[in-house]
Amino acid sequence: MVADYVPARGDIVWFDFSPQIGHEQAGTRPALVISSRNYNERSGMMLACPITSKIKGYPFEVRVKSKKMEGAVLADQIKNVDWRARKPAYEERASDNVISKTQGLIESLVSG
Repeated sequence: MVADYVPARGDIVWFDFSPQIGHEQAGTRPALVISSRNYNERSGMMLACPITSKIKGYPFEVRVKSKKMEGAVLADQIKNVDWRARKPAYEERASDNVISKTQGLIESLVSG
C-alpha cells in the first residue's frame, strides 16, 4: 500500500474482514469501496462490500469480471471499517456498471 493512498468509491481493495460473527464474510478478501474518498479521508472509515469467488446467484450479488478477478460483490453485506487500521491494498477500479448496480441494490435495502 502506498502511504498516501486513500480508498475511493469504486476501488477494489484487499483487506482482512476478521473478526466476524455468524454469516458475515471473514478473512482477507477483495471488497468494493462504496463510500467517497472525501468521507474516507475525513473519517478514517470506509464503507465496503466484500467480494466472494463463490457465486451462488443470490439476488444481492453483483458479478465482477476483470483481468484480475472474477466473483460477486455481496451488496447486502456492506460494512463500515477503519481503513487506516485494516490497511487496504488497492487492486483495481471496478467498472461503472458494477458500481451502479451495487449502489442500486444497497439503496433498495435501505429505502424499502
